[in-house]
Amino acid sequence: MNSKIILAAVIVGLIACFFVFDLQQYFNLQFLKEQKEGLNELFEANPLGISALYFLIYVVFTALALPAALILTLAGGAIFGFWHGLALVSFASTIGATLAFLMTRYLFHDSIQSRFGDRLETVNRGIKSEGALYVFGLRLVPLFPFFVINSLLALTKLKTITFYWASQVGMLAGTAVYVNAGTQLAEINDTSDILSLKLIVSFALLGVFPFIAKAMLKFIKRAQHKA
Repeated sequence: MNSKIILAAVIVGLIACFFVFDLQQYFNLQFLKEQKEGLNELFEANPLGISALYFLIYVVFTALALPAALILTLAGGAIFGFWHGLALVSFASTIGATLAFLMTRYLFHDSIQSRFGDRLETVNRGIKSEGALYVFGLRLVPLFPFFVINSLLALTKLKTITFYWASQVGMLAGTAVYVNAGTQLAEINDTSDILSLKLIVSFALLGVFPFIAKAMLKFIKRAQHKA
């Protein structure tokens, strides 16, 4: 059997299990609040084992684009504290996103490029020269679902290493916000309370700033050259 079919079947099967067995009931704010003390006790009893298990769960859930990343990130702060939680979430989320990127690329990249390669040539040229900026900007703007970014970028010719490090850096600010919120779990009544409109706009401005700065530098160089 074709390896791509096997991989696709495994992915679909794992995602289906999440919903068929109603596992999403364990990944909501109310459940996390109810279980926080018990989870803290487990961590105190076995810090290395619980950290490793949490890291593995986060990587798998992110790779499969399951709807639990937000609660898992809050749990990171609630269980491990800010710095420990930030380190775990930052690397787990980036590794999981990279796995999703690689799986999508393996399954669909060649067929998309062969069918729409001419239309994507401009995109591929831009990605080749400024791929890190694109990834960094997209990661900073919380309006774009991360699983969409993972999938779409996988269909381009973006290098995996560029995707990884730009994602790691680009997601860090947002990750820190949610992990810090997790350390104050008792004060959160709804996940929408975490990101204010002002904070979303701030992230958006940070995301487009590299492009604005680059355009300004080009303009200044052209002006100096004409002078």
